[in-house]
Amino acid sequence: MNWLVEVFMGDGVAHTVILFAAVIAIGIALGKVKIFGISLGITFVLFVGILFGHFGLHVNHEILHFMKEFGLILFVYSVGLQVGPGFFASFKKGGITLNMLAMSIVILGVITTIILHYITGVPMQTMVGILSGAVTNTPGLGAAQQAYADMNNGVGDSTIAMGYAVAYPLAVVGIILTIIALKYIFRVNMEKETHDLKCNTSSKDEKIELISLEVTNPSVFGKNLHDIHKLIERKFIISRVLHVNNKIEIASSKTILNDKSKIYIATTPDNMEAVIAFLGNRIDMNQEEWDLLDSHLVSRRILITKSGVNGKSIRQLNLRNNFGVNITRVNRSGVDLIADPALQLQVGDRVTVVGDENAIKSVERVLGNQMKRLNEPNLITIFIGIFLGVLLGSIPVHFPGVPQPVKLGLAGGPLIVAILISIFGPKYHLVTYTTMSANLMLREIGICLFLACVGLGAGDGFVDTILYQGGLKWVGYGVIITLIPLLTIGIIGRSVFKLNYFTLMGLLAGSSTDPPALAFSNSSAGNDAPSVSYATVYPLTMFLRVLSAQLLILLFC
Repeated sequence: MNWLVEVFMGDGVAHTVILFAAVIAIGIALGKVKIFGISLGITFVLFVGILFGHFGLHVNHEILHFMKEFGLILFVYSVGLQVGPGFFASFKKGGITLNMLAMSIVILGVITTIILHYITGVPMQTMVGILSGAVTNTPGLGAAQQAYADMNNGVGDSTIAMGYAVAYPLAVVGIILTIIALKYIFRVNMEKETHDLKCNTSSKDEKIELISLEVTNPSVFGKNLHDIHKLIERKFIISRVLHVNNKIEIASSKTILNDKSKIYIATTPDNMEAVIAFLGNRIDMNQEEWDLLDSHLVSRRILITKSGVNGKSIRQLNLRNNFGVNITRVNRSGVDLIADPALQLQVGDRVTVVGDENAIKSVERVLGNQMKRLNEPNLITIFIGIFLGVLLGSIPVHFPGVPQPVKLGLAGGPLIVAILISIFGPKYHLVTYTTMSANLMLREIGICLFLACVGLGAGDGFVDTILYQGGLKWVGYGVIITLIPLLTIGIIGRSVFKLNYFTLMGLLAGSSTDPPALAFSNSSAGNDAPSVSYATVYPLTMFLRVLSAQLLILLFC
């Protein structure tokens, strides 16, 4: 039986694997249990880890540190890949407001910490540890420890880490409870929020209108489509033209329009009225009627699965000249886009192609149209992104008067790189497409490893600190630092700025740099809105959390 004791109580590889598996499995199972209709989900992995650590079940310190950071990297990188395509668009839809609100949460937290320092007499280094735990910010903790050690000739203070450890668990719960409390304070109707979100995100520029027109403007008579597009700088694609001699043609840049020519157009609502006013009058002809005019022409959606197409523009493919077909629409992640010739295609896009049946079959061979290929993970891009993300997070940024350089860290760097790769990767022929299930698997494994490590690391001495070393008061201070900024800005964000509740959830989670709160928000919302707002505010918040922790040590210790 010695082998069994060694497996459970030793420090070998088998012991480490079994311990992580047990903590995560039990935590996930308990997280599904609802108390008063509320379940903490995978956040419960943290508390199971603390319980195991309290009873003396440990993992080698270096392994624990590596697994925690690697788990966090996997989580934030997968979040970045998911929300990246909508990241910059979110700034046009209130991203500046979200970042200002997140900055306010950080500032309020710092002010609350300073006030508690003067009222209670707790040393600032301990209060900074409590602050880092209260906002679940591990990089801030590391920055504070390093800054304090540098100021004291390499001698650290264990109360910084202990303050973090005692404040962290209730901070995770406090952030989630704040999100829940705001739901009841404002009597949020989840169905209405979902409907409002769809209405807001499905902006006019993201919809495609298919209309038929009869050309009546003399200024375009005898001109080809290339010249017409120069005359009116609007987003529209003409897919088919019915000439006065009843000859139907797939439109190309050389197609000439004449009086009474009928055209089938794809455009956006914002551009539709201007296009109609410029070209002619709207007529009642739908796609089925156009299809009946020439049985040889069909409209079909083709899935792009060939990596060679990734990053190429529609103009570069030259499908019109090579096959006599036209791409009229591109669907990317559920959003229809106008098939502008300069639009770069990505693996996973679905393009609507109009042309002869045989020509479309040839186009299918060029573009791929094989679902099986999308199920293969693109690991090269993932690990290139992680490599670049860690490199970016390790770059020191020096500020005047601050003794230690500020870094984005192992969470901020990969997140930013993932966002950038998801947007610009196809331009450099990097295949960034991952299936939703693959992304979710990567994300959940990462956050579970992170939570298990934090729990196991904080479990030893956790109860002793709370009961006998004033830790119970520290827990209270942490709760105050957690709740006051979040509730204040949460109420302002909802009542003054009228934020959608799902967006508000991501804002609160991101301003606390709290992956468990994001996981809870995503599962509660059932959509990606919390992830988008989380990623929108996370980079700035991470930077401010690290900088403020260092400044508090520098100015008050």
